[in-house]
Amino acid sequence: MLDLHRLSLLRELSLRGTITAVAATTGLSPSAISQHLSTLEREAGVPLLRRSGRTLTLTPAAQRLVERTEELLATMERAEAELHDTSSDVTGTVHLAIFQSASLALLPGALLLLQDRHPHLRVVATQREPAAALEDTWVRDVDLVVAEEYPHHSAPHYPGVERTDLTHDELVLAVPRRGPLADAVETLAGARDLPWVMEPRPAASRHFAEQQCRLAGFEPDVRFETTDLQTHAQLVENGLALALIPGLMWRGREIDAHQRRLPERPHRTVFSAARSSSRRSAAVEAVRTALVDAAHALVD
Repeated sequence: MLDLHRLSLLRELSLRGTITAVAATTGLSPSAISQHLSTLEREAGVPLLRRSGRTLTLTPAAQRLVERTEELLATMERAEAELHDTSSDVTGTVHLAIFQSASLALLPGALLLLQDRHPHLRVVATQREPAAALEDTWVRDVDLVVAEEYPHHSAPHYPGVERTDLTHDELVLAVPRRGPLADAVETLAGARDLPWVMEPRPAASRHFAEQQCRLAGFEPDVRFETTDLQTHAQLVENGLALALIPGLMWRGREIDAHQRRLPERPHRTVFSAARSSSRRSAAVEAVRTALVDAAHALVD
C-alpha cells in the first residue's frame, strides 16, 4: 500500500517545483525528501520522476497519482472533522491568513468572541497578502483566509476553495486636514499634480487607485509606495500625500483626515475562503462565524 506521507511529498513537489522548496515548507532535509520519493517510486513500481540536469519533473503517472492524493487528503480532512462533530467543546488549531486592514478591524473582535465561545480553540493568525494567502489555502499551508476583491479586479480562484462574503467597505479619498495639501481637494479630479501614496504593483488596490485617477483624467504622481496602510494614513495625516483608503481602515483606527467620496461610491468585497473539505471542521467554522459576527458588529 502506498504511504500517504510520501504521496503528500510528491504532491508538494508538484506544487513547489523543487525539492529545496519542499524542504523549506515541510521542515525535512532535501536528502530525506529524496529518499522518501525514491521509496515511493519503488512502492509504485513505475517511474514517477524524470531528471533533466538538476531539474526534476513528474511523469504522467506521477501527475495522476497527485490528483488521487488530493482526493485522499480531502477525505482525511473530512474524516478528521467528523471525529469532532459530536464534541460540544471546539478544540484544535486553526491557521488563519489575513490582510492588514482586516486584521486591524476584524481580528480583535473575532478573537474576543472566540475567547468567550470556544476557550480551548487556538487560532494562529499570519498577516499575508490576499493573492498569496488564497494560494496558501489551496495548497494546505493555512486553513482559512480573509481576502479582498476590488471592483473589476477579481481575486484568484482555486479549485475546491469556497468563499463567504464578510463585508463590503467603501473606498474613499483621504485628504489631509493640515499642511500644504489641507482642504485642497474636494473631488478626485482636483487631485491632479498632487503627491500620492499607494501600494506597490501588482497589488489590486494599486490597479484600482491608478484606474480611478486615469478615469478622472490624470496620471497620479506616486511619491510613496508601501503595503502598510497605516503608513498611508500617517502620510495623509501629516499633510504629505493623498491616498485611497478602504472603509475598514477608518474603522480599525482613528484617521485624522477628510473623507471624499468617489464617483459611483465604489466598494471592495472582503471575504473568507476555505477548502471545501475543511468546511465541515467545527474549528474552521467557529473562526469563520466569529469573523462574520465581527464584521456585522462594525456595520451595526
